[in-house]
Amino acid sequence: MSKYEYDVLTIGLGPAGMAVSAMAIEMGLRVCAIEARKIGGECMNVGCIPSKALLRISEHRHAVTRFPEMELEPMALPALRKPFEKIARDLKYINEAKTKKMFDKVDLILAEGKARFVNSHTVEVNGRRISSRRIFIAAGTEPAVPPIPGLKDVEILTNNNLFQLETVPASLTILGGGAIGCEMAQAFRRLGSEVTIVHMDPHLVPIGDPAASKLLEEHFEKEGIRALNGRRIKSVSNSDEGIVLETEEGERVVSEKILVAAGRRVDLRSLDLDKAGVTSDKRGITVDKYLRTSQRHIFAVGDCNGHAQLSHAAMHQGMIALMNAMLPGPMKKNFKKFTIPWTVFTDPEISYVGKREKELKEAGVAYETIQVNYGDYGAAIAENVAVGFVKVFASKAGKIYGASIVGRGSGEMINEWALAIQYGLRLHQIMLQQHSFPTMGFLSKRVAETWMMKRMGSSLLRKMARFLYRIG
Repeated sequence: MSKYEYDVLTIGLGPAGMAVSAMAIEMGLRVCAIEARKIGGECMNVGCIPSKALLRISEHRHAVTRFPEMELEPMALPALRKPFEKIARDLKYINEAKTKKMFDKVDLILAEGKARFVNSHTVEVNGRRISSRRIFIAAGTEPAVPPIPGLKDVEILTNNNLFQLETVPASLTILGGGAIGCEMAQAFRRLGSEVTIVHMDPHLVPIGDPAASKLLEEHFEKEGIRALNGRRIKSVSNSDEGIVLETEEGERVVSEKILVAAGRRVDLRSLDLDKAGVTSDKRGITVDKYLRTSQRHIFAVGDCNGHAQLSHAAMHQGMIALMNAMLPGPMKKNFKKFTIPWTVFTDPEISYVGKREKELKEAGVAYETIQVNYGDYGAAIAENVAVGFVKVFASKAGKIYGASIVGRGSGEMINEWALAIQYGLRLHQIMLQQHSFPTMGFLSKRVAETWMMKRMGSSLLRKMARFLYRIG
């Protein structure tokens, strides 16, 4: 008989905690999961899922605005009139009818308070003490609110309360031009708000390709989204006009609401990590390459370790950590060796994976850039989505370093390039792989074909090709 009540204890049921708990229970382990709020965490309830729902609703309204003669299906009309009610109903259904069923066999402690460590194998929640052989911390993050003068004195929106709005505001100022800021800027603009982004970096989506950001900014300008890049905020205050934001560059922006989308922060204070002997820093909980904390039987997965604040990365870390808890030393997986693609779900979508061009230049890596444009592809022109490009950075021998895709379907297409980088596939292998036509994904094959055609510029290769053809 084990001296521990459970084999696996998961603190947090966001994407990382869900992955650990769902896999562990299917393996026949005794699992307890503690979630202070709702199953699905930030992603399901106030992040990825509701934001994509709002984007889709706004896309319908945008289409109607552009083409007034277009007839919408009757089911779409209520969503356009009351988008937040529609999203709330859908989330309730997903949580109750779908997600919760995944954890029927898990001892679930839901919405009873936050867990705190008593010792390295025991936590307490709402007066109950729970012991476990191994513990997986999947505590997530909270919206970061920058120390801007006056910001604490006004009513702000973050992704935590954004989807609780009853109506679409007439005007909205967004602090931050990353993924959340850009996605919500486009969604609210298409729903009828006047939108201004105030952003400290020189271009939107600063972690990506500057050319992609420029294209997005041009598209935003056409839609009437004002982007003030490279700005420092002087103050925020209330007035009779609304919420007033002033920049150090002299601009004055007035809006009904203000959304803070300035990144995420880790708050680990409630966990009492010191009682478990788990170390952390301002980035998050310290982990090794196997996702173990300073206590080898305690793992930290997802946003709380500060390595990649992406839902799919969190799920992946949950899977890898559970595997590492079972596998012998030589078979353990280094989570840092897995490529992480990402997508910003604006129109056009922006996706990236691998090394950025700036990183390659700084490291002195010799590379060439291969790019094909949506505007040169018949299917994209015919489908009226001829904005964007597929760009790949590769060696002369076809080793793939990174890929940047802007345009319709890029979030689906980037996965092929992630797979190629992860497993060392080269461009000639992408070229030889048949791609369904006429999909946007066919542009990836065109990149590889373009790279191969460049090789034919070599007089030696052309002579060899002619010779082999004649004797074949």
